[in-house]
Amino acid sequence: MTTAFDPIDLSGLHLPNRIAMAPMTRSRAYGPGNSPTASTAAYYAQRAGAGLIISEGIQPAAVGQGYPDTPGLHSEEQVAAWREVTDAVHAEGGRIFAQLMHAGRIGHPDLLPGELVNVAPSPVAAAGKVYTHNGPQDFPTPRELTDDEVVETIGAYASAARNAIAAGFDGVELHGANGYLIHQFLAPHTNVRTDRWGGSDEARTRFAVEVVKAVAAEIGAGRTALRISPGNSYNDISEPAPEATYTALVRELAPVGLAYLHILEGGPGLRDLTRNLRKLFEGTVVLNAATEGPTGPDSLGLIEDGTADLLSYGALFLANPDLPRRLETGGPFNTPDPATFFGGDDKGYLDYPALDAAVVA
Repeated sequence: MTTAFDPIDLSGLHLPNRIAMAPMTRSRAYGPGNSPTASTAAYYAQRAGAGLIISEGIQPAAVGQGYPDTPGLHSEEQVAAWREVTDAVHAEGGRIFAQLMHAGRIGHPDLLPGELVNVAPSPVAAAGKVYTHNGPQDFPTPRELTDDEVVETIGAYASAARNAIAAGFDGVELHGANGYLIHQFLAPHTNVRTDRWGGSDEARTRFAVEVVKAVAAEIGAGRTALRISPGNSYNDISEPAPEATYTALVRELAPVGLAYLHILEGGPGLRDLTRNLRKLFEGTVVLNAATEGPTGPDSLGLIEDGTADLLSYGALFLANPDLPRRLETGGPFNTPDPATFFGGDDKGYLDYPALDAAVVA
């Protein structure tokens, strides 16, 4: 029986276990031009025992920034700074993919340089507010991307993927979940277009498919992955009947030969959809499982029963830098501190103790 602590080959990349560190926004890109710092390198290096680290969301273009102090991969200084991070992870024996995240309508012009404004498939504002350095702001009505701009945005993802490899990442995960740009194209209420990018389940998948194919052409399909969250309502997304859209999407992507498909479950009631998508995809599936609280040891059986090939852990990995070891030994586990999740200094970032330190203390 396969367990979460068995190795797996990921398109030629050897993973010593099947525990992935999920992408988590930390809003600490305090380096020049929204680049990571030495603390970022230390943070990821501490967690190099993961089978795979998936970085926090990294904007592929300046207009893709959705929150304060999130990092980019669209300038030479950002590439150089990320190289320090990947070198630190590799020095500790780890493996790391860059997650490329264009926020689309989620954000505010206060977070963008110059005269840039938020863009999206359709001019539909999200309900709620976003935090900026000038305080909470209502989400603005985004400007609808023209057909040419959609194509340019696809090119921006490909360019950022090339930068990711230049920065030493082992691959790229495209963020198609949680209500950000790719997800906005997939969802029927945020994509009301009637051109080739919308109007039917199949047409709404076209942007995601074209981004994936462009990145795969740039860096190789075996270094390319996609994260999706069918039925997830985060960031004011509505997908009342996600089966048709995501079935069409996965059928299009199945022959591409991606490194993996990362499914973030939109709720416990969507497990059947997860299993159906796994059957369609056939390749490696990473699962961020829906649970009553933070994903924990109770989810390990999803590897054993074949629901997924890897499990990704978010908040628990944030608070436990040696999480695979803790899961294998049954804990104990540090408790995450939500007050330090976003922004701030190294408190709640670099000071969670490893198991040996915790036992000694």
